[in-house]
Amino acid sequence: FMRSLTKRKILFALVAGVSLGLHRSPQQYFKIISDVPKEWRKIKKRYLRDCIREFYNDKLIDFKEDSNGVCRVTLTEKGRNKAISFEVDSMAIKKPISWNGKWQMVIFDIPERKREARVALHKKLTNLGFYNLQKSIFVYPFECLDEIEFLAELFHIRPYVRYVEISKITNDSELALHFNDILRF
Repeated sequence: FMRSLTKRKILFALVAGVSLGLHRSPQQYFKIISDVPKEWRKIKKRYLRDCIREFYNDKLIDFKEDSNGVCRVTLTEKGRNKAISFEVDSMAIKKPISWNGKWQMVIFDIPERKREARVALHKKLTNLGFYNLQKSIFVYPFECLDEIEFLAELFHIRPYVRYVEISKITNDSELALHFNDILRF
């Protein structure tokens, strides 16, 4: 779903609050209400209209009609969640110039009723390059509290996820081996 970069940009524009309006008048059927950056003007109106229709059919957006006959396009909860998931897909942890010698540990005990969230967190931590030290314990060398808090909120598992910064782990040779390329031991 939504492999098109343009479709993602349109959805992100809606998340950012760009206001699109559809007018009843045939002469002004599709009108962009707010100031739109130059890049957005390059999108063909027909393609934009088709994307809006597709988003509506997928229940990512809804329409609210003003008293003057202009329909405002608003993002639904599902649309906001879809946009956030794109942010998750492109998430990366910034690597500082040098390592501070502290390990970042993510520990979780997520109940079975939230199995999908547990699997999603496990997969995302693996994709981000965390080392799976034990079943529900992941380690990373660089500070990533913001990213972990974002994931915990996104997956609605905040009470079950802990973030710890530590300076020593026994038998850390496996960590040194795993992170050798980015830490240059």
